[in-house]
Amino acid sequence: MSDSQTTHPEAIDEERRDFIHVAAVTTTVVGAGLVGYVFVDQMNAAGDTKAASSLEIDISKIPVGGEIRVLIGGKPFFLRNRTPEEIAAAVNVSLDKLPDPESDADRLRPLPSGELNPAIIVTSGSCTHLGCVPVGPGGGALGDYGGWYCPCHGSHYDTSGRIRKGPAPTNLPVPDYEYVTDTVVKISL
Repeated sequence: MSDSQTTHPEAIDEERRDFIHVAAVTTTVVGAGLVGYVFVDQMNAAGDTKAASSLEIDISKIPVGGEIRVLIGGKPFFLRNRTPEEIAAAVNVSLDKLPDPESDADRLRPLPSGELNPAIIVTSGSCTHLGCVPVGPGGGALGDYGGWYCPCHGSHYDTSGRIRKGPAPTNLPVPDYEYVTDTVVKISL
């Protein structure tokens, strides 16, 4: 047989082969990304859980000198309506005498008008030593500084939630909160 009579196998179309490889790899990567997204997204909190991670509280119902305690996402928070004497005691503390110096005004959030409401203090309700829940107004013991007292290990907090005495290393944290109106506070986790 001569070269002219020899049958050549079908010519390989390299462009077509390259396109098929790129399309297969792209499809695999996109598919893996979508499956990965579904697995990661299922770990996010559900809508009802997100809704339970914030709470709006009517602070007009807190009597002067009293407090309310709320649970949000299983965590305790204190909202206290301080008396003029408690406000004065919190404002007049020398910051250099505090283990964790923070002014009273730094622990407040502005009203919608931009002014501070010094009567209302909002703090976490977990002692910063080992996470116990301190007692306060109505709980039988205000501690040495008129604020909160942790009976577990003896930490004393003042009327601004600042650590004054005991093993707690830091102040009661101020949660992420804002005034929705002058009488409604929204705490978010």
